[in-house]
Amino acid sequence: MKAVLVVSALFLGLFLVSCAHERSAGAEAHRRVEAGATLVDVRTPEEFAAWHLPGAVNIPVEELPRRFPELGSLEKPLVIYCRSGARSSRAERLLKERGFQDVFNLGPMSAWE
Repeated sequence: MKAVLVVSALFLGLFLVSCAHERSAGAEAHRRVEAGATLVDVRTPEEFAAWHLPGAVNIPVEELPRRFPELGSLEKPLVIYCRSGARSSRAERLLKERGFQDVFNLGPMSAWE
């Protein structure tokens, strides 16, 4: 019984930390976009058409390497997101490997709110 309580408390703690991180990531993403960063949705066109964050451009992560020129200069600030954070993490790595210098990974689009 004691072990169940400890594990439950651990999961609750991790959940609360995750929620706090999403709130701070969302605030930082808003700040960057308001300052001129390009908001990039790396989900599929179908997902983007169903719903996306206002002002976002859609460049699916699978298409990113051939569409780098659409993002402008390597100094242009970018905020990237996807549904859960996995594709935006992959996109962040690809962008940084390409030389983009100011890439902020919002992670899941739910963090925007």
